[in-house]
Amino acid sequence: MTDRQHIRFCTSSDGVSLAHATLGHGTPLVKAANWLTHLEHDWQSPIWRHWVLGLSRHHAYTRYDTRGCGLSEREPADFSFESWVRDLEAVVDANKLERFSLLGISQGGPIAIAYAVRHPERVSHLVLYGAFARGRLKRGAQSIEEAMLYYKLVELGWGTDAAAFREVFAREFLPDGSPETIQAFDELQRVSASGAKAVRMMQVSDQIDVSELAPRLACPTLVLHGRGDRRVAFEEGRRLAALIPNARFVPLESHNHVLLESEPAWPAFLGALESFLPGATPGAFGDLTARERQLLDLLARGLDNHQIAAHLELAEKTVRNHVSAIFTKLGVDNRARAVVRAREAGFGS
Repeated sequence: MTDRQHIRFCTSSDGVSLAHATLGHGTPLVKAANWLTHLEHDWQSPIWRHWVLGLSRHHAYTRYDTRGCGLSEREPADFSFESWVRDLEAVVDANKLERFSLLGISQGGPIAIAYAVRHPERVSHLVLYGAFARGRLKRGAQSIEEAMLYYKLVELGWGTDAAAFREVFAREFLPDGSPETIQAFDELQRVSASGAKAVRMMQVSDQIDVSELAPRLACPTLVLHGRGDRRVAFEEGRRLAALIPNARFVPLESHNHVLLESEPAWPAFLGALESFLPGATPGAFGDLTARERQLLDLLARGLDNHQIAAHLELAEKTVRNHVSAIFTKLGVDNRARAVVRAREAGFGS
């Protein structure tokens, strides 16, 4: 994996300039744009950086800023669901991708669904996380009242110095976030879009309904959703999965709408995604040597380095070197995450 992202620009069908970036090597993975991103800012943000690094470890990972947001054109004339689907088409075409896996997060989910139905020959696998088939305005009276309240909060406080207004969204997206994470999310909101654009994006998102499109999906589909998600209720994710033929549904133990690197649900998400997408698993576990697989099995059983060294009759320094190599190949940075990944793959049993 390269440690540099390459930001480029393309033009959507109505002339709107879109910023997109690709990082990593391997089978292509494209993320449909979701609410509030900034390609350059996200690269250093604790909200999205681990997503970028994790998803690009075994894939050529392409993402883009939606119109009106981030580095893309900030004052487009058209804000509509159809324009969002056309923007995804433009980014895919600009990257000359004939066939690829597609990821939809939150409101990016229905965009990805619409694209996959429209272009079934191009989408090999579809992953939907924290997504929904119907927006807030399509879910009943209580959700409509909530939507109107959020519009007013954005109108009153988004562009002011009163961070408390933006913190309402931060706490909804990241209820288990630390003070530092909440501050980072507040900064992301500030730099990614104006209050007026944030409201317009919310209004379009809240009117989405792909309930009739979802059953037409023909590609293998993985749906993941946090049980305690406060932005998009778990029931909406389960409902979405039920609409999609043969979809696999994976509940995650999280209250956060955007998974944080520090929570156990993050490696669980990556493990499920890597076992589902083509070309991911060989890059993760298939590259391990026989000795590394043997050592990983002992790690998964809970043995420390000293115990592993004694069991395999190796020097502790040698064990440390093997452990470091395993971390690199599995795309993790500590022992706990390596153990989670290993156990998910059947090691230590």
